[in-house]
Amino acid sequence: MLAQPPYALAAVSFRFRALAALAGRLPLGGERELAMALFVGARLAGACAGATPIPAPARAARASGARFWIGALTLPSSARTAITQLVDASAGEDRGVLAAAFERLVGLATPLLDPPCRAEIRQLLASLRPA
Repeated sequence: MLAQPPYALAAVSFRFRALAALAGRLPLGGERELAMALFVGARLAGACAGATPIPAPARAARASGARFWIGALTLPSSARTAITQLVDASAGEDRGVLAAAFERLVGLATPLLDPPCRAEIRQLLASLRPA
């Protein structure tokens, strides 16, 4: 007997679901916007790592869109600088610079993070660091 019927759809895989849930749980305001910036930063950084990274032109287009979106957020200057550096690094080829920029953003958001978020971040950072 088959585990799933032949007409069943494949399960959808959604990366960083703990970060998305964190942003959804936080009240409107600065903490929520910082969590959303971290989620978007994780998605941009995740596109550079893994078995099939997104090609450079597509990453550059995503970074351009993210820069526009960041302009609409109300973030402290330190967080705005960190996410901007991460966005710029996501369009490049140097994973070390990208990992450092992501770590700076994570450092600012650390008080907000729960254990599942920290696990997702550790996994992403491990994939960004050179072997």
